[in-house]
Amino acid sequence: MTLAGRVALVTGAGRGIGRAIALALAREGASVALAARTGRELDAVAATIAESGGRALVLPVDVTIATEVERVVADTVAKLDRLDVLVTSAGVATFGPVVEAKTEDWDSMLAVNLRGAMLACRAAAPRMIAQGAGTIINVASIAATRALPGAAAYGATKAGLVAFSRVLAEELRGTGVRVGLLVPGAVDTPLWDAIPGAPDRRRMLQPEDVARAAVLMASLPARASLEELTLLPAEGIL
Repeated sequence: MTLAGRVALVTGAGRGIGRAIALALAREGASVALAARTGRELDAVAATIAESGGRALVLPVDVTIATEVERVVADTVAKLDRLDVLVTSAGVATFGPVVEAKTEDWDSMLAVNLRGAMLACRAAAPRMIAQGAGTIINVASIAATRALPGAAAYGATKAGLVAFSRVLAEELRGTGVRVGLLVPGAVDTPLWDAIPGAPDRRRMLQPEDVARAAVLMASLPARASLEELTLLPAEGIL
């Protein structure tokens, strides 16, 4: 169990990639704080972790509200004693041509995908710096680097997250806190449920594939830092 004794906080932990990462970190021995908007989903994840003998803390949160994010980080440290790993996986997506885009959809994606990740990193980093160690993993998307028609706003938020993470990695270099970007291609998650004409989901990555990469990034020895990891379906879609 490579993360025994560690404490992780995962946003977006109720479903999809975030859920898979939270479960994988728990299997490796970490105590996991589960953060997302829907408490019912978090309760189900916490129950799964508990059934396997793990420890989970349920922390409902709106990641776009600074005070709520700060409370979640403070509660994690207060109740689990420390914070070793932060994974920002909370995300929303709406797809369609730019000429048909709704301003509220752009605002929602910017608020959750980019602002939410920034708020979590800003709240967690000082605790990790004080410990002299920690790992931040921001979950981006291949849409940040590939032009996918219909994904302009989503891709822009993920490209912003890439730039933000690279700067944060440099700012925290030498503090013992490492910052990594996890950049998956198409993953078979509920995000695709509302997208007409989606690619064949059987050819996509599974959330568990992304979770394995996150565990690798979190469990490397302190002397190593995996700062950007791109994970694509073997058949080359997205």
